Amino acid sequence: MASTVISSSSPSPSPSSKALLSHRKASTTALQSHERAFSSSLFGTRPGITRRSITTTTTATRPVIRRGGKHSVVRCSVSSALPSALLFDCDGVLVDTEKDGHRISFNDTFAERELGVTWDVDLYGELLKIGGGKERMTAYFNKIGWPEKAPKSDEERKEFIAALHKRKTELFMALIEKQLLPLRPGVAKLIDQALGKGVKVAVCSTSNEKAVSAIVSCLLGPERAEQIKIFAGDVVPRKKPDPAIYTLAASTLGVEPSRCVVVEDSAIGLAAAKAAGMKCIVTKSGYTADEDFLNADAVFDCVGDPPEERFDLAFCGSLLEKQYVS
Repeated sequence: MASTVISSSSPSPSPSSKALLSHRKASTTALQSHERAFSSSLFGTRPGITRRSITTTTTATRPVIRRGGKHSVVRCSVSSALPSALLFDCDGVLVDTEKDGHRISFNDTFAERELGVTWDVDLYGELLKIGGGKERMTAYFNKIGWPEKAPKSDEERKEFIAALHKRKTELFMALIEKQLLPLRPGVAKLIDQALGKGVKVAVCSTSNEKAVSAIVSCLLGPERAEQIKIFAGDVVPRKKPDPAIYTLAASTLGVEPSRCVVVEDSAIGLAAAKAAGMKCIVTKSGYTADEDFLNADAVFDCVGDPPEERFDLAFCGSLLEKQYVS
């Protein structure tokens, strides 16, 4: 049985070997009494989930999602194993770009072309269920009708959508270059931890490659950017929730999918990561807070910087050692 203790206050120092043996005899009762709190704070509501015993080596403290102004603190044994690769989605994970970045850029593009189209906050939230900007516009126009200024043939419409998306990307990159949208809390910290330990880092996104590169370079800085591989846009023929982009990343980086940990913010991103055979941590974003993350390995509101840290690289490694079975 793993020596896992859940507490709402700061943990006491590590017990002696004798005390630990005594504690293990009572661990079943302790774990049962705290199961619901552990599941809801760390993994979302997951009824019927049990934990297999694992071999562990060190102890770490993990503050997780804030509830009622206080942290629920999970004190769990963590092995020294590290992921082979840490893979990040971009929009909503590195930066909360959707509402005040991509949506604004789409609307400015529509206005420039006098298409008579505006995507409000709620509508754009629904459209985000479709992976990829070009795919999003195509699905929208197919449903509500194409603008009068749009061409009539399928081939010309593809070119029309591509031109709109190119302009939208230019406007979005201008926002990023002005650094009007900040990194989400803890992202730079987690990337630095990974790079410092020799863990490969990549960004895997359905967004345009130039837009993703601008975010990585402008907001994470050139030194980090040089060490981060980017897989984005049309690098794969099928967008998330298809696992193609994560499968490509693992193959290109030369790592086993089972040794990768993905950080995502959406249900379609989670589905892609799990279909690729990878562990996945969800950091909820403004548009995805109410989505279904039942299959996630962990769910948080953000990565977090100390003293508000939610998880770190050691926690990512611990996911590779644990198994959760129904």
